[in-house]
This record gives sequence, structure tokens and C-alpha cells, in this order.
Amino acid sequence: MSRRLAEVAKKVGVSEATVSRVLNGKPGVSQATRDSVLTALDVLGYERPTKLRGERGRLVGLVLPELANPIFPAFAEVIGGALAQQGFTPVLCTRTAGGITESEYIDLLLGQQVSGVLFAGGFYAQREADHEPYRRLAERNLPVVLMNASIESLDFPRVSCDDVVAMNQALGHLLSLGHRRIGLLLGPTDHIPSERKLAAAHTLAARHGVTIDPALVQHSQYSLESGQAASVRLLEAGATAIVCASDPLALGAIRAVRRAGKQVPTDVSVVGYDDSALMNSTDPALTTVRQPIEPMGRAAVDLLASMIAGADVSRDELLFEPELVVRGSTAPLRSAATD
Repeated sequence: MSRRLAEVAKKVGVSEATVSRVLNGKPGVSQATRDSVLTALDVLGYERPTKLRGERGRLVGLVLPELANPIFPAFAEVIGGALAQQGFTPVLCTRTAGGITESEYIDLLLGQQVSGVLFAGGFYAQREADHEPYRRLAERNLPVVLMNASIESLDFPRVSCDDVVAMNQALGHLLSLGHRRIGLLLGPTDHIPSERKLAAAHTLAARHGVTIDPALVQHSQYSLESGQAASVRLLEAGATAIVCASDPLALGAIRAVRRAGKQVPTDVSVVGYDDSALMNSTDPALTTVRQPIEPMGRAAVDLLASMIAGADVSRDELLFEPELVVRGSTAPLRSAATD
């Protein structure tokens, strides 16, 4: 017991006497300190006293679709830190092939009596996926916040990067460089952010008097290998530039260009999306559209904390503007540069 008191006291930065008062339910301790002590117990792996176990509501589920794409660990770091600052302990749940499903994770989180769930990607963004687990959360009135776009029928607060602005930045950059045969490498056909990006591309192209050839639109899973395979088809269709819906897809596109005996950006320009870790260290450094991860993550946590506290928050989608980061993977169309 004394060892537990000492470890928790050191973790929180309070005296052992204060920790003892919290564990014994005695007055004279602020709510913030009390929450911090209980969170420290969870983090250190200690069981709470029986009378405090009903207060596991300081746990918050953080559900990610994967960790292979570096954008999701980046979101987890921001969101996890913001949750901890507000006295919550994040419970990280990550889907893996053949592993625990998103629905099973939701059941697990409900069993842990979490006070809310934050999804940083998931099936809520795909029209043809099973959405019953989300509706189960809604029926229980559990606070939930979604990162990035979802299907319209899910009435949860959403914090999103503006897909229309992102596509306008990426496609506009390539059009300004003289490219007209621009390939679009997007996510699955029923993926809401990809739908938005495709619609924005058609609108912007029309304003420039350009028609997007259907052969220059490819949909794939969000992996380097899928991006490479889809990019082969774009190159066969005559693409001189490729806009990708993620950085791993862009890396797959660069590999496809090189396997075809061409060079980036001399022969084909490539634009990614996310500006995830190390994209400035690739060869060539990747031109990409940067998601504002820090403000998005903190806004999502603020919304969730407000809901947990009983506040009524807006269900309108909160849009954040991305930023085009121009590096070495894009260049003027060769014919335009030599005319």
C-alpha cells in the first residue's frame, strides 16, 4: 500500500497524504487533484478502491483504423496529450487485419464504462459499411466525436479537415504548373472524404476548362501497395501528375513511376495528403497538403470534454483549413517548361 501511495504521489506531484485522502474518499481535496490521482491509478495499473470503481468515467476510448499510416500515431499523440491534460486516460484501440473489429472494440469500451469515445477514422466515413455499432453508442447517449467526414445519418459532432480546400490546393498547384492530364488517386468509392475530393476536383477543373478523364480517376485502399497498383493504371492513361488522398498512396505512386522507368518530378509530379512524419525526408521530398493535426485534435477533445460535462454542443461539422506544402515532388510540365 505504501509503495502504491508513493508511486501515485510522485506521478501526480502531490503528497502521499493527499493520495490517501482521495483513496479513502475524504474531503479537503480539490476535484482536479482527485481526478488526477484516479487517472494516475489507471495509468500505473492499480485497481481503484471498490467504492471508486464506478468512477471509471475518466477513461476515454480513442479508436484508430490503423497505425501503419503515420498520420494516425500523430493524431493519437495530440489527442492523448490533450485528454491527459483534462484529467482523462485514453484507451487506445487499433484495428488490425484479422484482429479485433471496430464493433468489438466498442463493446470492450462500453464494458470499461468509458465516459466517451473519440474516433480518428473508421467505418463511419464509408457509406456501405456497417454503422450499427455507432447507432448503439447514440442510443446509450454516450459522448462521441468523429474526426473527419462521416455519413450524414450519424448525428455526432465532427472535426474535419476541409476536403474541398485540400483538393483545390493540390489540383490548383498542378494546373498552375501546366499539367492537364492529372490523375486522382483516392480512397474507396464509398468513402465520404474521397467523394468530396472528387467533386471538388471536377468543379475546379471545369473552371479551368479541363475535363477529368474517367480513366484518370482511381480508387484504392489506403496503403503504399494499393497506391502503387492504382498508379500504374494512371500512368497507362497518360497522367503527367497525380494527386493522392494520403501520403502512403503518394509514396506508392512514386514507386510506380520509378518502376515504369520514369522520374519524379521530371516526368510525373506527385502530391500527397496529410504531411505525415518524414515526408520532408523522402527522395524527392514530398509536396503534400498538410492536415492541421494539432488544432483538430485539441478541438475534438474540447468537444468531447464538454459533452462529458453535460454541455449541449453543436452537431455542425467543424472544418479546419489545410495548407499546401510545396517540396521537390512537383515541377512544371516538361513540354510547358521547354516551350
